Amino acid sequence: MNNEKSSNQKINIKPTQQTKQTKDSLCEKLQMVINNLPKEELTLSEIRDLLGRDGMLLFIALLTIVFLIPVSIPGISTIFGATILLIGISMLFGWNIWLPSKFLQKELPAGKLRNGFNLGLKWFTRLEKISKPHRLVWLTENRTSEIINSSSIILAALLLMMPFGLIPFSNTLPAIALLFFAIGILQKDGVSILLGHLSNIATIIYFAILITGSGYAIHELLKYMNQ
Repeated sequence: MNNEKSSNQKINIKPTQQTKQTKDSLCEKLQMVINNLPKEELTLSEIRDLLGRDGMLLFIALLTIVFLIPVSIPGISTIFGATILLIGISMLFGWNIWLPSKFLQKELPAGKLRNGFNLGLKWFTRLEKISKPHRLVWLTENRTSEIINSSSIILAALLLMMPFGLIPFSNTLPAIALLFFAIGILQKDGVSILLGHLSNIATIIYFAILITGSGYAIHELLKYMNQ
């Protein structure tokens, strides 16, 4: 595997500077990236470089689709979530993104990831069909909406990193939120943005139920043991 020559290179990811849409759908662009992934060893830097001019929002989408299916790859939600978190923070403050070389050079299980990407892409296709460009564009084009959307991406990334990976839907719900935000910003679709916010809310409610239920179960167990 070739060494990354510019792992600390800053990459401009301001939402207002996204490249022009081509006739290819987002799903087709992601499929081309997946088809060109290295066969044996895989790093985040190689994924990022394959995306090229299509930018960091597609990077978010690609890192997220693997969580749409029940695949268990230890540590992936932490690495991918932290990467998306840094992208969201950079978008929020209008910075050029910097990703630590520790993230970019970490070797990942290429076979499992490729299978996960391909399976997740089938579900991504369905999400993409919901989106239509230039709906409620006021939710995507002004600075206030950029701040709100970037903050929501940060929130979804934090939720993705929560230590509930073995619990059903704990990664899926924030992943859906991130996908809707990426699709909505790329296609200037305010409806997808709204669906992203709703997915974030659903994730918070779900996690609150999990935490409350776990706390109640532990309390009852301790109560029973002390009898």
